[in-house]
Amino acid sequence: MNRKSSVFECDLLHLNQIGDRNGHITSVNNNIEIPFPIKRIFYLYDIPGGESRGAHAHKECHQFLVATSGSFEVLLDDGITKRQVLLNRPDLGLHIPAGIWASEINFSSGSICLVLASHEYDEADYVRDYDEYLNLTL
Repeated sequence: MNRKSSVFECDLLHLNQIGDRNGHITSVNNNIEIPFPIKRIFYLYDIPGGESRGAHAHKECHQFLVATSGSFEVLLDDGITKRQVLLNRPDLGLHIPAGIWASEINFSSGSICLVLASHEYDEADYVRDYDEYLNLTL
């Protein structure tokens, strides 16, 4: 991790929503609505209600999370401060810069978490042990 990131750098960003009584559409344009170019897209689903995912940090990769259906919370941790954010709207996303320990918790039944990532998958970019994370950040 090149520099210390803070949980206060994790921004909630509103996405453009176009619609009427017949439905809505929200689009994300590469490097416009979110602060990085998108290299990878994936989504989490079929997570039992109340369960958790994540619990890791990235050394270089930024992520942008959206609750496209249902809701979940994101527990953010920079090694000093913790912050919890609720995602429950498909036109609201959370930017998580590299260097933040993040856990997605309290999924509602049937929820879907869309993740836009700045890097392709690279296992070496992950820090999965919290004690190791603390040693890298403190």
